[in-house]
Order: sequence, then C-alpha cells, then structure tokens
Amino acid sequence: MHFPFMSSLNNVLYFQASLGILANIFLFFFYMCTILRHGHKPIDLIFCQLTFIHIMMVLTAMDIWFTDVLESLNFGNDFNCKAIFYINRVMRGLSICTTCLLTVFQAVTISPNTSLLAKFKHKLKRYMIHVFFCIWSLNLSFSSNRIFYVGAITNTSEINQLKVSKYCSLFPINKIIRELILTLTTCRDVFLVGVMLTTSTYMLLILYRHQRRHQHLHSSNSRASPEKRATQTILLLVGLFVVMYWVDFIISLASTLLWVYNPVILTFQKFVLNIYPTFSPLIQISSDKRVISMLKSMQSKCHQF
Repeated sequence: MHFPFMSSLNNVLYFQASLGILANIFLFFFYMCTILRHGHKPIDLIFCQLTFIHIMMVLTAMDIWFTDVLESLNFGNDFNCKAIFYINRVMRGLSICTTCLLTVFQAVTISPNTSLLAKFKHKLKRYMIHVFFCIWSLNLSFSSNRIFYVGAITNTSEINQLKVSKYCSLFPINKIIRELILTLTTCRDVFLVGVMLTTSTYMLLILYRHQRRHQHLHSSNSRASPEKRATQTILLLVGLFVVMYWVDFIISLASTLLWVYNPVILTFQKFVLNIYPTFSPLIQISSDKRVISMLKSMQSKCHQF
C-alpha cells in the first residue's frame, strides 16, 4: 500500500536531485571561469568550493553515478558502501564548515574599519587557501571512523543492522563509542551553527545601522552595494541551512538512538538533506548580477541566431 506513495516520493527526490546537480554544475563552471579570467576573489573561491561540495553531496546521497562507476571498476559491494557513505559524510561536514566560513568572511568584510574584526580583513584573504586545507583535513580525518561501522547488507533479516540506503547498513556499535561519536559530531555542529547565527546577527545589525544612516534617501535613488547584496544572499543561505540542518539532525538523532529506519523516513530525510544544496545555487544565481548579466547576454545571442 506504500508503493504508490514511495514511487511518487522517489520521483520528487530524483527531480530535486537533477535540479540541484544542474544548478550547482552551472555555478561551479561559472566561478571557475571567473577565477581563471579575473583572478580569485576569496568569496568566489568559497562559493566555488561550496558548489563542488553540493554536487558531491547530492550524487552520494542519491547513489547516483558513484554506484555505477564503482561497480564498473569491479569493487565489492562492501567497498562501494564504505566509499559512498564516507564521501557523503565528509561532504556534509564540509558543507557546514564552508557555510560557516562564508558567514565569517562576509562579517569581516563588511565590518567597519573601527571594529575589532577589521584587522582580520587582509589576513583572512591572504590565508584563505590555508583555511581550505585545514577544513578539508579535519573533515577527512573526522569522518574516517564511519568506514568501520558501515558496509553492505549481509542479511536483510538481521535486526541489529540499521539500513541507511538500499544496499548499505550501519553495523552495531558499542554504546560508549556510539555516544562518543554522536557527542563529538553534535558539539562540532552546534559550535559551527552558533558561529553562523552570531555572525549573521552581527551582519543584520550592520545592515540595520547602514539603512538607518541612509533612510533619508529615496529608494529609487539608492542602490544596494555589492557587499549589501552579497550579505543579504548569505543571510538567506544561512537561514535555509540552519532550518534544514536541524530537521535532518532531529531525524538522524532519533533514528540512531532508536536504531530504527523506516523507508519513508529515510527518503524524506534525503529530501530534507538535499534542499540546501539544491536551492542555494538558485538563490546565488538570482542574486549575483554577474550571473544574471551573463544569462541575459546568452539569451540575446540566442535571439540573434
């Protein structure tokens, strides 16, 4: 009786994944071309990395392409599960870290020259590559423990296995180890979300003061600066990320503690998990004037032909 509903849910999931992959690939190549042609601005580097992370997130969450590639290389099902699950967990960690870095960088960028953050403006730009290296290194090592607790389903009737995808499952973990991993992950995520909310509040205060300072100007004569548009975009991205993250976190926490996974809940969780990587590039495309002008130029050229 659940088959028609599951089929409809899967169709929505695949449409969402296709939209997210196409939008992120478009943005990824746009930022790559921009960086190669005009030099690398730190915020372009962050957005470029974020789009790449989201492509990998959606691909591994949906078992799209990766499974076929690994199977064509004649790797066993156990290796396939470990590789896909590990990459997905690394990308999820990179997503929250990079989004946090984005908010911190923008808060430092728009901070007044008299503020304490002003002295970090040039340092953050200079050491951006080093920050990327640290973020990747930490997440690659932090998620390595998951390799030992996931693998191919050996017996579908085994009640101790927690099914996390069609062919993969989590194996029983010692209670102390499971609580330790859960505590460390939760502490990391709560800290990063806290930094995001703090920097977002700081940016809102700056925007509010800026608006009050220029409220005597008519809206028709005042144009939003690139920094203001970028800040508004980042605030929207953070709001979307935080809401979707906590919904996913609650589902994951409940499933892990109860050690129960329902196919409908698993599919819904994938849908929630893919909302941020799917809609964030659409928000960026609609708010970045460089992308809009490029699309308009392409449209005019198509009309000429």
